[in-house]
Amino acid sequence: MKPVEVKRKILRISDGSAIGEEDSIVTEYPITIKVNGEEFVTMICSPEFIEDMVIGYLASEGIIQNCDDIKEIWIQEKAGFVHVKTRKDNPYFQHFQNKRYVTSCCGMSRQGFVFANDARTAKKIDGIHVQITSDKCLSLMNDMQSLAGVFHQTGGVHNAALCDENGVLLCRMDIGRHNALDKIYGHCLKNNISVHNKILVFSGRISSEILMKTAKIGCEIVLSKSAPTELALKLAEELGITVVGFIRDSSLNVYTYPQRIILERKI
Repeated sequence: MKPVEVKRKILRISDGSAIGEEDSIVTEYPITIKVNGEEFVTMICSPEFIEDMVIGYLASEGIIQNCDDIKEIWIQEKAGFVHVKTRKDNPYFQHFQNKRYVTSCCGMSRQGFVFANDARTAKKIDGIHVQITSDKCLSLMNDMQSLAGVFHQTGGVHNAALCDENGVLLCRMDIGRHNALDKIYGHCLKNNISVHNKILVFSGRISSEILMKTAKIGCEIVLSKSAPTELALKLAEELGITVVGFIRDSSLNVYTYPQRIILERKI
């Protein structure tokens, strides 16, 4: 497997003085997914948990429903291909694949589009099935950040964690923020881990695409140390998702469905 970070000599300048040092630099590689022999998409990603990422991506795009839909999957690491054979052709793929809307997208992990079948694959959440305290929001963010080793070394990746009320269950990183969530989703599908009553913790901005990815996974709460966009909040209101942002130090902002966040001290 290719390395997720490499060492590189740099010139560090501080207070007018320069010194030669060695720094850790994050790597990125293109991976082309072929579905039943046809190229589907090329993703730029960090080279770990590739199979999980591909499974999560295909499920979130509606190409597969679960791992049972995959007949065979194998990786050509040197060539940069992931080959997927499905048990049946997806009737929606050819019809919807070219109907796209431009959205905000940071990095090159996707082409920057939301496909028309997002509305078909997103899961609308009805009712309140999980609640956490505001203090737990803070502690889950701290727990995820403490596990973000590659970020601390390089500062060049996004981190995501799947959690429950007791703590972090699974943590993944990638240079592409969407990829980190796909790696979590794919792992859950492969290992029959239920996402019911689970919480997503995320290091980056909550854009409309991240919110849609959260809805496709099926989590009720998404926590971030950064800001949401207006469109993300509109989607969250429609899909029944609690968005909490700017989780820093001892404060946080609850933007949608505050019923899932319990205050220790009443205002």
